[in-house]
Amino acid sequence: MRIPRTIAIDGQSAAGKSTLGALLAAELGYLYFDTGVMYRALALAALRAGIDPDDEAALTALAHRLTIDVTAPTVTDGRQYTVLIDGEDVTWAIRDPDVERIVSRTARFPAVRHEMIRQQQAIGRRGRVVMVGRDIGTVVMPDADLKIYLQASLTERARRRLAELRSRNIEMSLEQVAAALAERDALDAHVAQPADDAIILVNDGLTPAEEVVWVLQQFANSDQPLAQEINRCKSTP
Repeated sequence: MRIPRTIAIDGQSAAGKSTLGALLAAELGYLYFDTGVMYRALALAALRAGIDPDDEAALTALAHRLTIDVTAPTVTDGRQYTVLIDGEDVTWAIRDPDVERIVSRTARFPAVRHEMIRQQQAIGRRGRVVMVGRDIGTVVMPDADLKIYLQASLTERARRRLAELRSRNIEMSLEQVAAALAERDALDAHVAQPADDAIILVNDGLTPAEEVVWVLQQFANSDQPLAQEINRCKSTP
């Protein structure tokens, strides 16, 4: 199989989509595109314009006026990509707590999502991109050359999310995290199904490096058995 120009990664909450997407893009020299940043950019623009995040008509009009772009990093400051609103670099501004507070509200309207998807598709059509998010393989990039759907057990996902929370000094029990993820799974059930032609990767017990090797072997010929390739990857700095 030839190296795909477009790779779509979907999966369950806390299954490791972003981690795999970033590592895979770095390995291939592709753009890592977390589609959620476009909704953050819209939320930032709404804050600046004084638009109520519950005003669907105003948000939809704003989404149509803006050109939101995501490119490879343009500054060496730890960023994974550069996010632009009408040419302005807002990569770090979209991480503001005020943006975090309203982004889910601005992203919930169908007309807003329709416009964001249109702009996401324009970026995807450039190729050499690993796109991560919701409905990527089924809605945003149904023609992606390679579609990957990540799955992991609820216990494994809860363990990973708990470690992430504790790294941010947020204390919860494993049971609380698992319950929250189960609730999220139920809410996402209608949009969290793999595309018919997606490759399913159940990643319980796999390190991110091992996942990258697994994906690369879907389209790269290797003379080495998988176990040897994994060991080589793990020993590489």
